[in-house]
Amino acid sequence: MSLIISDECINCDVCEAECPNGAISQGDEIYAIDPSMCTECVGHYDTQQCVEVCPVDCISKDPAYAESNEQLWAKYEQLTGEKR
Repeated sequence: MSLIISDECINCDVCEAECPNGAISQGDEIYAIDPSMCTECVGHYDTQQCVEVCPVDCISKDPAYAESNEQLWAKYEQLTGEKR
């Protein structure tokens, strides 16, 4: 499942640099996560790095993009060209 940033985002800029896939970018009003690039840090880290650094806890799972752990691994492999 991809993550999503809620409108509680304060545009503090810390999440963007933490994303290993470059899935986070500045949106029109708040930061946004590209669901096609978000692997919830599967393959990179044991925890979701953007969630770890967010000072206002505005990042959660996006129910519109439900993915299994296997699907997240497949996306990681596609994005990085690496196999687990």
